Formats: sequence, C-alpha cells, structure tokens
Amino acid sequence: MATDSKSGQPAFPKKPAEVMKFIKDYEIEFVDLRFLDFIGMWQHFTIPAEEVDKSFFENGLGFDGSSIRGWQAINTSDMLIMPDPTTCKVDPFMQAQTLAIICNIEDPITREPYTRDPRNIARKAISFMQGTKVADTAYFGPELEFFILDDVRYDQSPRAGYYFIDSEEGIWNSGADEQPNLGHKLRHKEGYFPTPPSDSMHDIRSEMVSVLLSLGISVEAHHHEVATAGQAEIDMRFAPMIQMGDNMKWYKYVVKNVAREHGKTATFMPKPVFDDNGSGMHIHQSLWKNGKPLFAGKGYAGLSDLAMHYVGGILKHARAICAFSNPITNSYRRLVPGFEAPVNLAYSARNRSAAVRIPMYSPSPKAKRIETRFPDPSCNGYLTFSAMLMAGLDGIENKIKPGDPLDKDIYALGPEELSNIPSVPGSLEEAVKALEEDHEFLLKGDVFTEDVIETWIDYKTENEINPIRLRPVPYEFMLYYDV
Repeated sequence: MATDSKSGQPAFPKKPAEVMKFIKDYEIEFVDLRFLDFIGMWQHFTIPAEEVDKSFFENGLGFDGSSIRGWQAINTSDMLIMPDPTTCKVDPFMQAQTLAIICNIEDPITREPYTRDPRNIARKAISFMQGTKVADTAYFGPELEFFILDDVRYDQSPRAGYYFIDSEEGIWNSGADEQPNLGHKLRHKEGYFPTPPSDSMHDIRSEMVSVLLSLGISVEAHHHEVATAGQAEIDMRFAPMIQMGDNMKWYKYVVKNVAREHGKTATFMPKPVFDDNGSGMHIHQSLWKNGKPLFAGKGYAGLSDLAMHYVGGILKHARAICAFSNPITNSYRRLVPGFEAPVNLAYSARNRSAAVRIPMYSPSPKAKRIETRFPDPSCNGYLTFSAMLMAGLDGIENKIKPGDPLDKDIYALGPEELSNIPSVPGSLEEAVKALEEDHEFLLKGDVFTEDVIETWIDYKTENEINPIRLRPVPYEFMLYYDV
C-alpha cells in the first residue's frame, strides 16, 4: 500500500474517484459501511466492492432506522447512509480484503443530516464554533484506559444474578494452581509502569499500536495502567475533533479484536474490578485559529483569558456534561474518592486530583491545553467532545471565570474545605437530572436539539437507570438477607 510522503502512514483515498481507483488497485472485495448508533456502538453492513460507483457517494444506501437504538419509529424507519470518502481504511481483521468507510446519516425525504446521528452532532458543533469566529479548529486527545481479561461471565434472571471476571495477571490468582504458577501478579494499585514479566500485556499492547499505526492513526505511547488484571492505556496523538471521534471508534475496534485474536477479551467498562482503580478517559483539548494556539497566554499556568473562560464553561456545565461523558450506571462506581478519579470540580496545574488539569510538560505555546479528567471510555466520543466544546464556547461567550485554582491535594482536604467545592454527580440518575436542568448551552446553533436531549434522557432512564433500580444485586444478600 502506498504511504504518505510526510507521515509515512498509509495513503488512503480521500475523494470518490480515488476510492474507486483504490478498490481496483488493491483488489478490494467488499466495502464495509459503518456508523454510530445513538448510544455509541459502531454498526455496519457490507456490500460487494463492485457496487461502489459515483451514485453510491451521491445517493447513499437505504436502511431500516427503526432497528437502531434510540432512532426512528417503525412508521418512519427509512434512512439514508451516506459514505464519507475521507474516512476510508482497509480493515485489518476481515479475511476478505475489505475497505471500511465511516458514514453520515440523512433523512431520505428532506436529505437533511439526521439530528440523532452522533457524528452529525459533532459536525454541527464544529460548524457552530467556526461561526462564532472564536476558533477554526478544536483539537482533542482522549486517553482511553481499558482492561484486558482472560474470562468474563455474567447472567441475570428473576432468581439469580452474578458476574465473574478473571485475569492470569490478577493478584487474586497469586495462589492459584496454574501448573505452574509463575508469580509476578500485580497487586492492587501497583500496575503503573512495571516492566515484564509483571507487565504481561506488553506485547499485546504493542500489536494494538502497530495495527493503529497501519490505519494511519498516530500513537504517542502505551503502558500498563494502575490496576491489576491487565489494565492498559494507549495514547493517540491529538487530532481535529471529528477525526478524533472517528479514531476513537477505530481504537476500540482494534483493541477488542487484537485481544480476541490472543484469546482474551478487552472491556472499556469503567469499573469491572472492585477495590482497584477504574478506567478513565482524560481528554486533552485546545482551540486554534489560523494555525495559532489560543490557549497559550500569560495567566495562571500559562493560560490565556480565553482558555480560562473555556475552563469556566467546562466546570459550570460539568454535571450536565457527565450525562454524556460518564453515561452508564457503572461510570459512578469509578467516580468515588480514593481511586484517583476526580470527583471534585476544580482546576489546577499539574494536580491530577482536579477535574480539570493544565499539563505543564512543555513551555511551548503549541503544547498549551487543558485536560478534563472525569470522563470515562464508555462514552460516545462524538457527543462527549461536542458537549465539552459547547460548554467551553459558552464559557468564552459569557466570560465565565473558573474561580481560584486548587493546588492542594484535594483528597487530603478536610470536610469544611471540601464543602465549598462542587462535585460530579453521584449516579447516572443525578447526571441525567443535571442535563435536564442545564442544557441550553447545548442547543445553540441547533447542535443538540431538544429532541436529542429528551431522547437521551428517556433512553437512559427507561433502559438503564430503571432496570438497575429494579434488580437486587449480590452484595445486598450479604448485607440484608438476615434482616
């Protein structure tokens, strides 16, 4: 495959004519069409490569939108999938030579972009930002953490419910008869940066990185994370927001499929292991205009006034943002004190216990950015990035001040000091309530619509919050069976 002369990465096609030539030149057999459902899972269907012609890009293909979570009613189910030729990549896992294309969704009657398509919401957020003349580019760099496990089992019935996970690296297997057990099990909270053999996942992560690089996705580093049981992190290089939304879906796809090829399973569920650190997704972000960074200045931690107002917007709307950035009930098993998750809504330079941190690695203005630390990798990237961008732009528009920085160890503060610091929601129900009460900033420019907000709240309430509320959990038997 040809490579880009500057980056050395694959030169995938960008225009319809280039796609058709690429299909012929590289003997592509199938084209896989991918899009994101409302909740955040990649969906796809596949067509023979010979079906791809000029009209394919102009007219798209029809599909049943009523079968997609959170989308159309059955009486208005017809939808159009419109391939974006700039997103083409050869799938590294399909047996037949397959070209994957990320798609946008349109209404087949009006030909308007579908309001509940997460990628369309992200496109509108960028368009709104550019319309404000504040910035022309929003860079995002999420740091996704995940667990690589050897076994997972779970079930729920009217009379039983359980889950069971296992990892050969887990400290609970220190006494297991593994014939032989070679030791080197990572203790709770001691998984950060040990070398092999304690870090037993190094080669698997390296393979994941190699696959990502082959797809043209730049990676800066990979390492074991804090928890036992194969917790990992791979850091992609920052990219423009919509591109990063695409990259995030490829990231999850690659991680899960490489793990599966090794007979393992990867999960982005934030808190699969009790009494150890959960998986977060710290998000670095910055605004640029005409090729110049806008977050660099002479204020606190080298930030500009614009950046400080952006932080003010993030902190003001953080509880509502959590409905998107921490979107599942399990998210709030992670957002508790004592496990490096920032539950208090404050900002600081270097202090990783703050919800917003200003990294201080480099004095270069181009490196100046903020890092939001409360999100987790279960989220829909397009929606989370869009919500944060809209909150930051609201802060800039209204010159919202973030207050004084908190440079102390937040976890060591006493109750009196903590009482003055707002916190993230304690549950998905609280986050959804916060979104219900605070979403005007998301409606600007018709980026998020009232329908999108209402559908998100209704879906989360009916399909996740209420079902969890109705079911007993195993630990309740430990606590209450003998009442």
